Amino acid sequence: MGRRIMARRKGAGSPAYAAPSHRFRYTISYRIFDSKEKRSKIIGEVVDLVKDRIHSAILMKILFENGEEKFYFAPEGIKIGDRIEEGVNADLVLGSVLPLSKIPEGSPIYNIEIRPGDGGKLVRGSGGVAYIRAKEEDGIHVKLPSKRIVIINENCRAQLGLLSMGARTEMPMMKAGTAYYKYRVRNKTWPVVRGVAMNPVDHPHGGKQHHAGKSTTVSRRASPGQKVGHIAARTTGRKTSQKVKLKNDSFNKRNKKRKR
Repeated sequence: MGRRIMARRKGAGSPAYAAPSHRFRYTISYRIFDSKEKRSKIIGEVVDLVKDRIHSAILMKILFENGEEKFYFAPEGIKIGDRIEEGVNADLVLGSVLPLSKIPEGSPIYNIEIRPGDGGKLVRGSGGVAYIRAKEEDGIHVKLPSKRIVIINENCRAQLGLLSMGARTEMPMMKAGTAYYKYRVRNKTWPVVRGVAMNPVDHPHGGKQHHAGKSTTVSRRASPGQKVGHIAARTTGRKTSQKVKLKNDSFNKRNKKRKR
């Protein structure tokens, strides 16, 4: 009997595959939505820009007028010395934090709360931006980077602007060691090896290259050790149904008539 495959070992949630949150330096979360923010606003100044290895975007250190310090995601174009505002009556300046009900339609936003007071959960990756599409009775309609439109409570907060480091994915790795440390800090498995390149004891697809007659489809009721590949797939491979062939034949006939 072979050992458990990688997918099963990860699913167990052991420390070997869990994200090492104890090594993270900064926690990115909005300040508590207190009475001062609910009545007016609080002003903060950007005193430093820092880079954390676990976050893909640049972070900015904010010093508020009451002496409180916070780390927020930095928008594209902000610099040290700029001021941001947080609260119901905050001005619409780059990096400010406001409830969605106070942000005009069509404004670019990021780090959006799902529930009021959760500190921000959506659009936190580098270069991410969402847009407010409409304000309805059921909530605020927000278009995410994935083009999906979600409805969020009007009291949820978000930051104004485009999240920094949008060109990060265009930068070449240059060497494999850079990629190793990129994934190692998050405990991600790298490099990812194909199942067909493994031994039979390591993976159900292992033992032969290009499957070699082994089906990649698997039943939905299969045991966890065999549940890899195309799970409960209806069809696989190229579509060669009779309907597709008939469409291709009719298309070819029309082209022949036009050429004549």
